[in-house]
Amino acid sequence: MGKKQEMPWVWRLAGDTGLIVEFGEGIDPAVNARVRSVAAAVKKTPPDGVIEIIPTYRSLLLVYEPLKTRPEKLVNFIEQFDTAVLDEDAGPFKRVDIPVCYGKEFGPDIETVAKTAGLSTEEVIKRHAAPDYLIYMVGFTPGFPFLGGLDEKLFTPRLKTPRMVVPQGSVGIANNQTGIYPIASPGGWQIIGRTPLTLFAPRRENPFLYQAGDWIRFIPVSPEEYARLKEKEDRS
Repeated sequence: MGKKQEMPWVWRLAGDTGLIVEFGEGIDPAVNARVRSVAAAVKKTPPDGVIEIIPTYRSLLLVYEPLKTRPEKLVNFIEQFDTAVLDEDAGPFKRVDIPVCYGKEFGPDIETVAKTAGLSTEEVIKRHAAPDYLIYMVGFTPGFPFLGGLDEKLFTPRLKTPRMVVPQGSVGIANNQTGIYPIASPGGWQIIGRTPLTLFAPRRENPFLYQAGDWIRFIPVSPEEYARLKEKEDRS
């Protein structure tokens, strides 16, 4: 293989069945791209004993069977990758358009976000729907996308007291992140809208509409259009 990559990575044990590889700090597209590239390379030729590979914002978790392998062997396995392998694109990736009805009963916290930002609700919607958001990771609940690229003006703290149930499809903001609740679940994010799409369907051929590395664009829709799309979605 080529010259070995100098690796400023940090290795940590996660109990007796997990190994965490940390690639950097914070929410950084370059760090996340390296995480996804290594995850893709490991998935192509997974080492014996590894049963799950989980990429996150800045780290990779390898879940393994301790009777079949050891952390030292996994470290050696990952360190065999040269620069060319690590710099490979982990794609192909796509952009997924997500229709969202903002405010009112679908977005009970949009006024809080607007007040915090010193903006009108219309400007909050405009700014939230403007970017293409990179999906850094998927987790918390099945299909929950953690998105980077939120307008700094919209940064809003989490709720002081989380809700016991956040409706399926809710779009929220928590500090410098935005994301979508694919299923009804507890949550403390500021809810600003809701999508009629079914983001997680276990019986669908592809249960998820997206993966880490894809991009999401939010498309504002009216309540009438939301109802039409929801009816169509419920029939499918």
